Amino acid sequence: MHRENQLYGEGGTMISVVIAAYNEERRLPDTLSRIAAYLNRQGVSFEIIVVDDGSTDRTCEVSRHISACIPTVSIIRYEKNRGKGYALRTGVLSSRGDMVLLTDADLSTPIEELSRLSPLLEHEEFDVAIGSRALELSRIVRRQPWWRQGMGRIFNRVVRMFVLDGFGDTQCGFKLFRGSVARDLFGSARINRFAFDVEILALALKRCYRVVEVPITWANSPASTVHPLLDSLRMLRDLVRIRMALRGGQRQVAVPVMSMRANGKCCLARSHG
Repeated sequence: MHRENQLYGEGGTMISVVIAAYNEERRLPDTLSRIAAYLNRQGVSFEIIVVDDGSTDRTCEVSRHISACIPTVSIIRYEKNRGKGYALRTGVLSSRGDMVLLTDADLSTPIEELSRLSPLLEHEEFDVAIGSRALELSRIVRRQPWWRQGMGRIFNRVVRMFVLDGFGDTQCGFKLFRGSVARDLFGSARINRFAFDVEILALALKRCYRVVEVPITWANSPASTVHPLLDSLRMLRDLVRIRMALRGGQRQVAVPVMSMRANGKCCLARSHG
């Protein structure tokens, strides 16, 4: 495993954008160009870290070509597929930004939605702002297939019953952290695949970080890499691991979860004691 290219840009708040990529040779050029163009327009210093999670296509070669044209892009690669959680953990722990944004390679949530999340960290003293598809002002442009929606509902119900409640949507891939908070949380995380989001949020609440859910625009990508049966079993297994590791069998979330209302105000989503 090695990282190619280094930080580009100095001065002011720096944002690290971390993307896990598995067989994304077709989508990465447009995704990385859109992210870089948007952040350049905002006048901020930034780095984009692409973690090639053992791709079998030309993801690495495409990323190298892009990084030659966009110096803010760097690549971390390894040969074996280890899972999205592992890939993002690797990228976050190599990041240097004052803020760290996680986003999907397909940009299911447009990069412009960052403007909804960043003020909550800059001005409202939150530590983590997560995009949510489940709030009143969330805008779903293209929905998931019925079976994916069903899987999501079942998973969310299990999460609320056995691990943590208070969240409308733990699995949206668009999440913004204070840099130090991201590196703290991912430095302690152990889940390598899709349930990593739940582990990170559970850790955040256990460590008394302030978390807020924010409505976002989202469109389902038709080129999904989810395997319904296998990934469902893995996620249920990982939820058991999270519960055992973080709570010793007890639900002990210590701080409230906040969510955005239609009036733009933050409100208590659910109290935990």
